[in-house]
This record gives sequence, structure tokens and C-alpha cells, in this order.
Amino acid sequence: MVKTVAIGIQNFEKLIQDGYFYIDKTDFIREWWESGDDVTLITRPRRFGKTLNMSMLETFFSVKYAERGDLFEGLSIWKDEKYHTLQGTYPVIFLSFANVKEQDYGTTRKKICQILTKLYAEHAYLLDSGLLYETDISYFKRVSENMDDSDASLALYQLSDFLYRYYGKKAIILLDEYDTPMQEAYVDGYWDELVGFTRNLFNSTFKTNPYLERAVMTGITRVSKESIFSDLNNLKVVTTTSDAYATAFGFTEQEVFDALDQYGYDERKADVKEWYDGFIFGEHKDIYNPWSILNFLDTGELATYWANTSSNSLVGKLVRESDEEIKGMFESLLKREHIYCPIDEQIVFNQLDENPDAIWSLLLASGYLKVLSVGEKEAGKDQIYEVALTNTEVLDMFYSMVRGWFKRSGRNYNGFIKALLADNLKEMNIYMNQVALQTFSYFDAGTRPSETGQPENFYHGFVLGLLVELSGAYTVTSNRESGYGRYDVVIEPLERHKNAYIFEFKVHDAEEEKTLADTVASAHQQIKEKQYEALLIAKGITEENIRKYGFAFEGKKVLIG
Repeated sequence: MVKTVAIGIQNFEKLIQDGYFYIDKTDFIREWWESGDDVTLITRPRRFGKTLNMSMLETFFSVKYAERGDLFEGLSIWKDEKYHTLQGTYPVIFLSFANVKEQDYGTTRKKICQILTKLYAEHAYLLDSGLLYETDISYFKRVSENMDDSDASLALYQLSDFLYRYYGKKAIILLDEYDTPMQEAYVDGYWDELVGFTRNLFNSTFKTNPYLERAVMTGITRVSKESIFSDLNNLKVVTTTSDAYATAFGFTEQEVFDALDQYGYDERKADVKEWYDGFIFGEHKDIYNPWSILNFLDTGELATYWANTSSNSLVGKLVRESDEEIKGMFESLLKREHIYCPIDEQIVFNQLDENPDAIWSLLLASGYLKVLSVGEKEAGKDQIYEVALTNTEVLDMFYSMVRGWFKRSGRNYNGFIKALLADNLKEMNIYMNQVALQTFSYFDAGTRPSETGQPENFYHGFVLGLLVELSGAYTVTSNRESGYGRYDVVIEPLERHKNAYIFEFKVHDAEEEKTLADTVASAHQQIKEKQYEALLIAKGITEENIRKYGFAFEGKKVLIG
């Protein structure tokens, strides 16, 4: 009889004790312990078993679980007898920032202080131990959600000291999802305030703490050392491109296929691989995200389980507000093409707005991209990576994201597509002006659009919407070479007897053109002179089936002709 697949359980003791389905990852305990590293930072995408593995570490090492070796019987770590004497012998401090997702600094700081206060409440027995001095007791009682920065920054340091006195052993500290508050701080605009608070907390906990045995931090991104890890020279960083712990987070293909056999889905392996395979950690390929696999085992249905477990607000913000070139590369990804881009695994959130290429690093760390190859590093130049979307599930998630961008224009957006395919120029103008009015600000890189500002961000967001709406029947490309220049948008039918479309966008220049109609004429002149239809004709589409439209833009007004 197969074990029940329980969704969302992140407590190792409960998972094992209740006999739920579990893929053995206890080799991670051995690999980490034998590494000897003081402080280890492991980055993995969300829902990859980070919290469960941290719970596993706590269950194995913590004195709270002394004499609970039964939880590990039959698992890999218990086959090595020397680890029997290690189990349940250390004071462990385990905390998580996973739920610190506030919209302002004050509330974020308060929530972190509440987490620290709860830790102290769990160890209230220390107050009656007779091992604390009056000053220690006074400090212990000052730990609260309203404590000052000085007390807050020393909270984990002091607790390590108190536990060392009580147990006679240094503490192991486990901090899960350390970067969640940092991402929220960037999105909501209080990054600088949170950095100072977090840096002081981390330095006293992990750098200047003589009562620390070892520590593990997990997160999605590697926040730059300069931001919050300054002076933390004892930090071992393990990212998705590192070989260490490559199979400890996520399921290997063999583990997935064995589970599919066990649950009677042996004939679904190809579909499951197409949808959920594609993650690469270090040199280890064919890693699957556990969340989607567990949900598939439970339901037998292919769906975007993992990709839909988050709002993806940061990724959506960066893609939506990116420049013309980035959006063009994103279009290529949506068509399952490979792109070449620089990757820097140290995310500096407060520089994301200044460095448009930083989005690729964030997408990789978040699990939306996979690295296919790495170019040779040249002095003074960025290292270039060949990347693609991870799998079908991620592709489906991004399609849904783009659709969501246009929900605010709703019927107007769909109306424009219908008018376009019906060659109804009057309706195209009506709908396009409504779409522009309702969505321009959303795509204008977060700034107020000027009446004469460039429309590239809006129109390339619009192109992404066309790509989603017309996928399956048309190929949509933008900013590509054809004839003697680079067209703005070409919509190519997969069935050659249908119409193709060329769009040229132009901003009205009051000094050169009296009216928007003049600007439309200028756009048509450019289409003609640059022979943008050459690529379509070369592919067998007749000139009679090529529709050419000039878009004249002035502020939020559009004229199509």
C-alpha cells in the first residue's frame, strides 16, 4: 500500500511520524556536517524543500529531540553509526523570516522582533536556571516587539550565550528564508532602512558570536555581501550554480520516476518531464521541483502548481517595467528560444532599477531560467550565460502573468485583436486609444508618462500581450531585422493563406509633422523604404496578404492608419 501524499507539511517530525510519503534527503545532514563550514548560505527557488530540510536539521541535532533516533531509522543517515551519538546533542535556534512580507519598515522590524521574542519565550526556563546574572535577566525581559535596535541586534547572540551556559555546548543556528523581508523591502521602497537593521543582526549573530557552533541560512537569492553580509568572512555561499548539495533540494529524475512507478503513473513520465523537469543545480541536471511532483502524485493532473504558489510581484514588476531590449529578449523566451545574457548571482536589490540586466540573475535564482552553457570569462567583461525558460510550467506561468497585465483593459484589449483580424480600422482606433489610456501608466517603468515621452515600454508590453493572445495561430516578433532596417512588430500567420501584419510605431514630432495623420504617413513611408515586408514575402506570404499599419503616438493618444 502506497503512503499518503501530504501537501504542504514542512515539519520533519510530523512527516515521518505520521508515515506520509517522503523522499530521503538525510544525506544532506552528513554532507553539511562533514563540510566543516561555520556559516552556510544555501539559495534555492521557493518550494524546493528548504524549510523541510531545515526542520530535518533541527530534528536531528536539537536537544529537544534527544532519544528520537527512531525518526531516522531506515533513512540514509542512520546507516552510519557514528551519527547515532550525534543525534539530539546540540542546542538549536531555529527561526524563519518566510512570513515577514510587510509593506513598510516599521511593521517589518516589529514582526522580526516578534519572532525573536517568541524564541525567548520558548527558552523561558533559562530565567530559573540560576546561570544568568541580573544584567542578563534584565536583558532577557527587555526582548519584546518594541525593543530598541541595540537589543534586537544582539538577541540571537545573547540567546546563544545563555544556551551555551545551560547545555555546555555552542548553539547551531538555522535561519530559513532570510531574504524574504529584503525582497519586500525592495518592492515597497524601504530597502535602505531594513539593510542597516539586518546587517547589525547578522553580524552579531554569525560573525562575532563565540557561542555559535555552526549556522545554516536559506533563501531564494544571494543578497550581495556589501548589502547585509559585510565583515562576514566566514560565509560559505551555495547557489544554484554550485555543485554542493545539488541533490539535497528538489527531486532527481530517478526519484521522480520511482515515485511515478509506485503510484501507478509510469506511463506519464514523458509528460511529467516536459512540465516539471529542467532545473539544474551545479552540474547536476534533471532536477524537479518537489511541490509540483507531490501535487501531481496526489491528483494525477498536469498544472502550474509550483509557478502559481507566489504572486511573482517582483519578477512581474521588473519584466513589465524593463526597457525595449529586455522585453524583446523576454519575447524570445516565451517562444522557447534561448537567449544570451550576463548573470551576477549577487543580487543588489537597490540596484535593480539601475542595471536592467539584473533581471536575468533574479529569474535564474527564482527558478524561472535554467543555464544551458557558460561562456569564457574575459577580463573586464560580464560573463555571458546561455539560458532558457526552465520548463512548460514556467512558460505557462509567464503566459498567465502577461494576460494578467491586460485584465485592466479587458474587453478593449480583446476588441482590438478582433478588430485587427477583421481589418476594421475604425474599431482598431477606438479600442487602441482605450487600451493606451488604461494601460500606459502601468507599463511606463513606474514613472508618470509625459505627453511627449517614448512609448517603447508600453508598446513592447503590448507586443507581449499580442504574443499570448495570438499564440497557436500566429508568430509575433518585434524589433527584428527585415529588408533594410528593424521593424517594430510583425505578426506572421502559421497558415500562409491568412493575413500578416506589420506595425510601425512613431512618436508625433510637432516640429516636423503638423498632425498625427502626418506621423502615420511617415510610419508608412519607413515601412516602404525599409522594405519590412521582405522577410514575410521570403517565407511565402503574398504581398496582398500583408497588412501594414502606422501607429502615431502623442501622449496617450493614438492614431492608426
